[in-house]
Amino acid sequence: MFILGISCFYHDAAASLLRDGALVAAAEEERFSRVKHDNSFPRQAIRFCLETAAIGPGALDYVVFYEKPFTKFERIVKTTLQTAPRSARLFQRSMASWLADKLWIKELIRSELGIAPDKIFFADHHQSHAASAFYPSGFEEAAVLTVDGVGEWSCGTIGAGKGNRLTLTHEIRFPHSLGLLYSTFTAFLGFEVNEGEYKVMGMAPYGRPRYVDKIRKIVRIYDDGSLWLDLRYFAFPYSTRRSFSHRFLGLFGPPREASQAEALETHYCDLAASIQAVTEEVVVAMARHAVKTSGLSKLCYAGGVALNSVANWRILTEAGVSDLFVQPAAGDSGGSLGAALYLYHALLGQPRKFEMTHAYWGACPKNGEAGDFLRASGLAFQSLSGEQALCDQVVRLLTEGKVVGWLQDRFEWGPRALGNRSILADPRNGQMKEIVNRKIKFREPFRPFAPSVLAEARQRYFDLPAGAERSARFMLVVPPVRPERRQEIPAVTHVDGTGRLQVVEDSVNPLYARLIRTFGQATGVPVLLNTSFNLKGEPIVNTPAEAFSTFQRSGLDALVLGDCLVVKS
Repeated sequence: MFILGISCFYHDAAASLLRDGALVAAAEEERFSRVKHDNSFPRQAIRFCLETAAIGPGALDYVVFYEKPFTKFERIVKTTLQTAPRSARLFQRSMASWLADKLWIKELIRSELGIAPDKIFFADHHQSHAASAFYPSGFEEAAVLTVDGVGEWSCGTIGAGKGNRLTLTHEIRFPHSLGLLYSTFTAFLGFEVNEGEYKVMGMAPYGRPRYVDKIRKIVRIYDDGSLWLDLRYFAFPYSTRRSFSHRFLGLFGPPREASQAEALETHYCDLAASIQAVTEEVVVAMARHAVKTSGLSKLCYAGGVALNSVANWRILTEAGVSDLFVQPAAGDSGGSLGAALYLYHALLGQPRKFEMTHAYWGACPKNGEAGDFLRASGLAFQSLSGEQALCDQVVRLLTEGKVVGWLQDRFEWGPRALGNRSILADPRNGQMKEIVNRKIKFREPFRPFAPSVLAEARQRYFDLPAGAERSARFMLVVPPVRPERRQEIPAVTHVDGTGRLQVVEDSVNPLYARLIRTFGQATGVPVLLNTSFNLKGEPIVNTPAEAFSTFQRSGLDALVLGDCLVVKS
């Protein structure tokens, strides 16, 4: 049985394909279209999924969309009418987009794929998030938490799963949204919403949470993690231009200009620290309530807010959670997978057998594609036979202070580069943080980098509880670096002494593990600096040609495409 899941028309459009309940392929549309956070109908991602399974659309048994458009449309109509006439422009823009295509998803799917209408299903947005986390978690039963901006009406839910059953029992409804609260501060701090939330999280350790009490004036937080926003301070229910009101400015001052992106002004750093602290408080309370109401200590977590890996660490250490699984594509892209899994297990009653132990579900270069591209381009390169020879050469470059672009096998599912589409450097060199940010990524100098550490060395550098293993595979927790090791790996130790950790296992990514092990044998430090293989404002690379273009346009010193090595002269 083949089931195709689709998400689109908000941000991070994606497609996922199941064969008999097991994932075959999953990818965001942006990786093919090269449009960052592409929200359009994911034609290219669908084509990739079908080609990976070697089937045509006619072989699909079902197609399922990740949310219910008419319910979402109802919410938009009701909420914009409630704020009329201020919402007139928002209402006009919303009606134009919804009446043009967003309401007619079923007909679009039918016309694009030629599939019968009775084979097209719709899942609730937060059911899709919940299913994306619970069903592939490997837990027989677990509490479930979802938190994001907004789906149809829900902005956060709590529930539980057991076997193939998944039930959501509590919800927070629009407009009282933790995700929209965080996004409002993201915009106020001069960053792009749905893109800059990572930057706020990275900026927060440079400040002090001096404004928590002021934030509590605009949001009421309850013991169970539910919240109430004072809408006098927010404009997102009615404005197309900004999410904060004049009253918000009266409380927090003028917004930070986007042109100030590289500056670390105390006031704005303190605001970042404050909204991060409030967010952590809320999600810990939600997680604690999920555990309490379900009676289950294992937790599955998804939704855009689940990508806040600093908050995830506090969930793991403070919420009574014994084991945490966070969906690596926790945002809307992961909804395509969750919708497919929900249909297969909850609606069709099929048993579970798939566990997501890795995130390598994207496209893979064809055999010989890298060498053919380099030869056709007239480029000098070295073809290295054998994995150890390749690792030896790359480690030599890294220990010489070179920065290496690394492309191998299938690209990652979700926003994190986990060793197949990565930029790599020596974590022992404290200057690497500035070199990679400024000369290669062309981004803000305060942005942190991830340490990729061998599984057997993780406790040497980080004090990880057993329940962190699943999320640490996907770079979704930020534990403290052991104090005695921070000077050993300064390039991947953030200003607050933490690191956005990726634990690398031989069984999950044997080549990347071998590279880190080889580096460890050469230096005594089995850790690499890892960041995504892209430049600021661009999606992570997919093909050898895209990787080479990024290599040319940046300060990268060397490029590895499969077994091919290119070094700048």
